[in-house]
Amino acid sequence: MTKRINGFTDGLRQSLLTEITELYSYETSKDEFLPIDFAEKLSKFTAAINREISVYIDRNGKICDISIGQDTQIQLPNITRRTSEYGLSKIRCIHTHPNGSSKLSPVDISALQNLRLDAICAIGVDENGFVTGVSAAFLNGYDEEGLPIVEEERNIPLSKIPQVTWMEMILSADSIMKKHLHTVEEEPERVILIGIESEESLDELAELCDTAGGLVVGRFFQNRTVPDKTTYFGSGRIEELALEVQSLRVNLIISDDELTTAQIFNIQQRTGCRTIDRTALILDIFARRAVTAEGKLQVELAQLNYQSSHLIGKGLVLSRLGGGIGTRGPGETKLEVDRRRIREKMTDLRSKLKILGEQRKLMRKQRTDSGLPVVALVGYTNVGKSTLLNLLSASSVFVEDRLFATLDPVSRKLTLPDGNEVILVDSVGFIRKLPTELVEAFKSTLEEAALADLLVIVSDASSEQAYEQHQVVEEVLAQLGAGDRARIEVLNKCDQPITDEALKIQGAIRLSAKEETGIDELLQAIEYHFAHLRRRYALLVPFSQYALLNDLRSWGIIELEEHKDTGTYVVVQLDDASFGKLSAKFRSEIKEV
Repeated sequence: MTKRINGFTDGLRQSLLTEITELYSYETSKDEFLPIDFAEKLSKFTAAINREISVYIDRNGKICDISIGQDTQIQLPNITRRTSEYGLSKIRCIHTHPNGSSKLSPVDISALQNLRLDAICAIGVDENGFVTGVSAAFLNGYDEEGLPIVEEERNIPLSKIPQVTWMEMILSADSIMKKHLHTVEEEPERVILIGIESEESLDELAELCDTAGGLVVGRFFQNRTVPDKTTYFGSGRIEELALEVQSLRVNLIISDDELTTAQIFNIQQRTGCRTIDRTALILDIFARRAVTAEGKLQVELAQLNYQSSHLIGKGLVLSRLGGGIGTRGPGETKLEVDRRRIREKMTDLRSKLKILGEQRKLMRKQRTDSGLPVVALVGYTNVGKSTLLNLLSASSVFVEDRLFATLDPVSRKLTLPDGNEVILVDSVGFIRKLPTELVEAFKSTLEEAALADLLVIVSDASSEQAYEQHQVVEEVLAQLGAGDRARIEVLNKCDQPITDEALKIQGAIRLSAKEETGIDELLQAIEYHFAHLRRRYALLVPFSQYALLNDLRSWGIIELEEHKDTGTYVVVQLDDASFGKLSAKFRSEIKEV
């Protein structure tokens, strides 16, 4: 297989790249950590190009990858798949620092821990290409929390490197790691949350993180009106964050606000920790929750739309900092494709979704033709909509006390106390800062709520943010063009103390889906709403149009049915839409009574 130099090689002479490529033929001894002549060659090349060079060496002394770049911009060879099969990855990383310092950065330490490298080594190089010192870090077992312990050797003169000792340290650590029962994949990612809006907003972000399978070990808040354009926080605060990341052994930072590509890059560079934002987190959750073909396509479209504006940031995420939360889902294999290919894929997905959208419209038309009105349960995520649907319709929709337990829309038939039937629809929950990518991708799904005849807006009576969450729901409904739809307000979870914020929602029916209380009042309200829209009509259906009786039964409520010599006399309650259907089919006299 042809050996090549990876990374950022733009602007470098081909003759120089050819010389660097020849390093692949260099083989070290199995008991030699870093040959002196090899380190000197790397240093000369580093000074010549004024860029970092990283070399990855396996335990047989064979060089398996050479990359050029700076800090987090250098891509790792594909070694992460080995970490669950072996104690360590069996690869050590040797890289140069053209600024003269051999000090290992937070990025270096994160790479060592997250990918379980045999070792990571930095060579300080001055402007003349001379080695100023060598630093190396090794894993040395696990602490009481199950986290890798790092042992550092700092700024050792090149001639004083304990070659055999360092190789023995690798083998010792490997033996310890093999005995450890946990693997990187089995342990949840240790997350620190950052935000500038409010502590309450971080509380919700923590719930989202828990839903995605992360473990929140800390949070970092700075009260700011707007985020810093470069690092989200100010320079002093970002340095404090870097120290916190190291002390808490964090391997993922999640921002409460959407970050620019530059912000993601700078935070990662300053902290050495993979960074994603709220949008990427929500997309990750949706990727895990999507079940239907349409749901999966919608998630993939939203992911690609987001990634198209974060290509560089995503490239960094997949460099030394590894994968995990925010990289899952149907779109994860396309994180580093160029914008042209992303646009082509998005066009293909939109075409497929358009077909599914037409099918959804047809199903909606069939429901309309059946004469059954549609009642949509809408509300903030995790307010108990699915529990309420299960109770009302005696069904078994998946319920979980986590955000976004329901993603794909669910429809059930509901019989009201007066015997009339409606279609009850449970839709995806809303949330503050709902990514625009999701609103666009899930448009056809969200239209199930937007086009319903009646909205039942469910709020959490026990939440201190109930009114604020209700306002978010109103904003999303307005965005969908459903702001003026008829609605019934409901306060769920009234088996718990009702907060003052919840009481701000005027005219709400109080109930508890969990305790099955207050349900009759809701059913009566739904019944009254549709009864109020119906009028009473009288007509004589001739024997020649007897099939019309079945239509009338499906369109409305038949109060009276008397058989006459020339047909059947009927008194029926119909809404305006059903009356229109009757008028189109029946040309004889119809009286409103």
